[in-house]
Amino acid sequence: MRRAVIAPSVFLVALSGAPLHAQSLPAKAAVARVADSLANAFLAAKESPSVAIAVIRGADTLVFGAWGKADLENDVAATPTSVYRIGSVTKQFTSAAVMQLVEKGLVKLDAPIGTYLATLPAEWKPVTVRQLLNHTSGIPSYTDIGEAWARRWGEIMTPDTLVALTAGKKMDFAPGTSWHYNNTGYVLLGMLIEKVTGHAWGTELADRFFTPLGLTATRNCLNEPLVTHRAAGYQKAANGWSNAQYLAMSQPYSAGAMCSTIGDLATWNRALHGGKVVSAESYKLMTTPEGAAATAALKYGFGLGRDTLAGHPIVTHGGGIHGFITGNAWVPELALSVTVLTNSGDAKADQLLAQLVRAAAGAPLKQPPKAVAATAAQRAHVVGKYALNLGGTVREFSVFEREGALYGQLEGQSAIPLNFLGNDTWGASFDASLRLIFDAAGTTASTMTLKQGGGEFTGQRKP
Repeated sequence: MRRAVIAPSVFLVALSGAPLHAQSLPAKAAVARVADSLANAFLAAKESPSVAIAVIRGADTLVFGAWGKADLENDVAATPTSVYRIGSVTKQFTSAAVMQLVEKGLVKLDAPIGTYLATLPAEWKPVTVRQLLNHTSGIPSYTDIGEAWARRWGEIMTPDTLVALTAGKKMDFAPGTSWHYNNTGYVLLGMLIEKVTGHAWGTELADRFFTPLGLTATRNCLNEPLVTHRAAGYQKAANGWSNAQYLAMSQPYSAGAMCSTIGDLATWNRALHGGKVVSAESYKLMTTPEGAAATAALKYGFGLGRDTLAGHPIVTHGGGIHGFITGNAWVPELALSVTVLTNSGDAKADQLLAQLVRAAAGAPLKQPPKAVAATAAQRAHVVGKYALNLGGTVREFSVFEREGALYGQLEGQSAIPLNFLGNDTWGASFDASLRLIFDAAGTTASTMTLKQGGGEFTGQRKP
């Protein structure tokens, strides 16, 4: 399965830096210069054929533009009106729709989902709406089943078919006891919206949000309809780029099927975080992690994550889907909206977004760590297979040597070159925040800790 398909990748973006006072905020021209440099470097590094960026601080539009090609085959330049798939950024729209139904008394947060959807597997029925919203349900996610799902990417699927993909599988954990990012849970929320309102999920979102807020380019992004200014999606290939693998867009559904523009997402950010979409009580629930979701690698509310960046609290959610990676964030203290849209399934949009937030906040840009030479003994110390606990699920992480260089590979992902940083710590050039820390005792390490973006995961060496 690809590194980022609907769900966010395992590797998150580092969220750290020094706080700045309001009077220290840089001027528009300064931020625009930094953004232009970052965008051009992003394209030069072959992160994506194009990138569209919106940075809006209060009433000031600091950056609003696009770089590169939205369509390589037809040599079409990207513009601020280019329409990109946004993957799991969709979840905050689905979450907001559910919260509007809660406000009207049509849905209860702590009611079992079986109250509304009677045909679900018996083990799923006691899961509450709240647990679906914050990924603490324990229901197995269909995007986690690997080849069993990948070989069916071309099929048009109904929500019931998506449910059936994991209906016979064991629960990941008892509901409410742990956290694991879950696309099936958000499919169920889309089904809930349809059941309660009597309208299709996409139609309901259009009526509730797209039309009233003037989000003219935002939609349920199915393959068949013509979409003006639609960007094409790509993946890296040996000779540069190839078209992204096909995905029937009925499959992401309420977990990740939307497409949008930087302008529409900036409008959405101001509306949602400005109190124009849900009540203050609902907004607090959406942006406040609780229970197992408060101790997860990604501190998660309802369709939104929460962390700290450049000394400021940040509300954020990324999205990854075939051919596209999206970053979208709101910094409350600065009334700062930052959106990054790319048309590559391999782009590190989250890292670019973090740099743009730092630039707009007046914080120093993050610099990659410096690697040092590792001895043969230091490489041999960490080589092996580790059972890595990723917030409720365990996946194998392999560390191996090839031609004098060290690589790390998470089960289901590509191998990543590792750089030695000293003190039994390794990093990766693709993400300055990533750290693999091994225990120093003995000839071979017995434990490994993965740290990234505020998340911390521990793995034990396998026999």
